[in-house]
Amino acid sequence: MSHRIITIEREYASGGRDIGEMVAQRLGIPCYNQEILKMASERCNVSMDYLKMAEETAPKSFLYTLMLTSNSTRTIEENLPLSDQVYILETQIIQELAQKSDCVLVGRCASYILRDQPNLFNVFIYADTKTRSERAVNDYHVDGCKVEAMLHRIDKRRETFYSINTGGNWYDKDNYHLCLNSGALGLEFCSDIIVSTAKWMIYQQGE
Repeated sequence: MSHRIITIEREYASGGRDIGEMVAQRLGIPCYNQEILKMASERCNVSMDYLKMAEETAPKSFLYTLMLTSNSTRTIEENLPLSDQVYILETQIIQELAQKSDCVLVGRCASYILRDQPNLFNVFIYADTKTRSERAVNDYHVDGCKVEAMLHRIDKRRETFYSINTGGNWYDKDNYHLCLNSGALGLEFCSDIIVSTAKWMIYQQGE
């Protein structure tokens, strides 16, 4: 039986990361977000900060990345730009994590990378600008005068990342099984809904 995977894509400051951690804790499974970047850092012996910078630059094509990683005997091409190397590494890591155990994966196009996984539950978290602005200022310490520009910039980066990597539209509801407004519902209730739905949709199927 394949492992049961929950993926979460999220707007910046929508609380998607926190929701992912709550879901994982309630289901008793691991949650991977920055941990994926840490694993990539350890494998290529490059600092996380440097990889984060590379991660934020648009890759040439994630389809090319998937082609390179489709054969497990292939290694990272040393002549590729660091950004492409990071995406190849992260793809390999996500695939390995999905083979290892049930888990929650936040961001990094995991829903697309694992699209052929039978027990896959894809979620998108969004929220209104006011809620996200308040969270960005209070929790992430973003300057209030710059917060709306920050929201737009990071969302646009994630949208571009998804589009280039998958050829799809990050906001397309057809990419997900469930889309939740965390501003209207709250983080706790969103996690409740995801856990309940996951148990009904994929967990009970494996019992």
